[in-house]
Amino acid sequence: MTTRVAVFALAALALAGCMAGPKYQPEPVVPESTRVGAGGALDSTRAFFDSLATARAADTADTAARRQPRLAPRVLYPDSIASIAWLDVLKDSTLTRLVETALKQNRDIALARARITEFRAEAGVARAPLFPSVTINGSASTSQVAFGAFPPSAFKALRLTGDLAWELDFWGKTRRAYQAAKADVAAQEAAERGTVLTLVSDVSTAYLQLRELDQEQAIAERTLASRQATLELARKRFSQGVISELDVRQFEAQVAVPAVRLAQVEQARSAQEHALSLLLGEAPTTIPRGEALEQAARAVAVPDSLPASLLDRRPDVQQAEREYAAASARIGVARAARLPDISIIASGGTQSPNASNLFTQQTKVYQLQGGISIPLFTGGSLENQERAARARAEEARATYEQTALTALREASDALAGVRAARDQRIAQETQAVALRRALQLAELRYQTGISNYLDVLDAQRSLFDAELALSQAELQQLTAAVQLYKALGGSWR
Repeated sequence: MTTRVAVFALAALALAGCMAGPKYQPEPVVPESTRVGAGGALDSTRAFFDSLATARAADTADTAARRQPRLAPRVLYPDSIASIAWLDVLKDSTLTRLVETALKQNRDIALARARITEFRAEAGVARAPLFPSVTINGSASTSQVAFGAFPPSAFKALRLTGDLAWELDFWGKTRRAYQAAKADVAAQEAAERGTVLTLVSDVSTAYLQLRELDQEQAIAERTLASRQATLELARKRFSQGVISELDVRQFEAQVAVPAVRLAQVEQARSAQEHALSLLLGEAPTTIPRGEALEQAARAVAVPDSLPASLLDRRPDVQQAEREYAAASARIGVARAARLPDISIIASGGTQSPNASNLFTQQTKVYQLQGGISIPLFTGGSLENQERAARARAEEARATYEQTALTALREASDALAGVRAARDQRIAQETQAVALRRALQLAELRYQTGISNYLDVLDAQRSLFDAELALSQAELQQLTAAVQLYKALGGSWR
């Protein structure tokens, strides 16, 4: 009898090679030849901005604060960008340590990793029906039965059996469910990588914004000191009768402008440190500082175009593709539910009225049962479940395609943003250098009595605004670089 069971099971498994439902074959959404960015498109202003960059690199009229050793540019070459840890581009070890802290302590990362563990366990549950269910069962009973006119008969029974139940995966329903569960796990793993990517991006952006506020504070303090010196000179000249009180009051009003800015920056810096502490998974604390913002901005360089194949590593694209695969596999599950179920039930053991002869030859019992269940009429339930599964697969396909196209748009926008931010930073730096020299000349002319106080006031106002704008442009260039690498699914070692 055991041989018959084995032969029957093997025959059933041999016939189970086919699986219900469509074969998953996603079509590429973006052609392989697609490029991110303009590529060889002509840029009539590129030569102009390049000439400004060259002039600034060789400029000797810069302030002492800007005479630091310049960082060598880290160029994001198309053939190496996939293997570059993107924080290497910013060259700030302090930022790298902050990101490492965030990856260890941030609660969103812990939540995403716990969800992966949950889905892996669910995949194990989905896989379990591929194997027979084997249990050991024991029972003790006292019974009394009556047969017709015979007097009732009482008996006791001790029973110990090993039981096997197995629903053969004849149509691939269990295998399709396992495929879907594995795709769900892969989707959650991609979601976890997306959470990591977003966290690294958020920490980097928040840190860069904090460093920009530090620059604004330094600019305001430097401007305040300069205007206080000019005010003292004006007061001295007023006491000598050289200028009027109007000149002094105008200089006093100008001293208040950077002072107000200092107060605003101090409040903004505290709020930024608190926000960054939350990303690090810590209570609000003082954030350490690293490289100057302007140094990092000069070290960023990107190509004009990149291959769109880089977008395949984006976590959201990978997650959407795996969700599409899972939905496609569940069509097979719904389809197989409309087909006959074939099962095997077997039981073997011993039964005796007393324990002393429970394991003798005469007390052996067994049962072998093969069953088939054919759904004939369910009121359209199974048919509609399959229709719903196919509709969900179409939804997942549309979501996947839309995600891939959105990724292409975001990467193109980010690449254009880096180039534009670089040009803006160069133009703002040119303006700041020129106005810095203009202020020096205006102060010199005022001190020698060649020009009046209005020239100095105008030069001070223009330079302060230009230096703040330059600081913002440097921040914009670096945050644009962060957004580009995020849009390309940047790696993290």
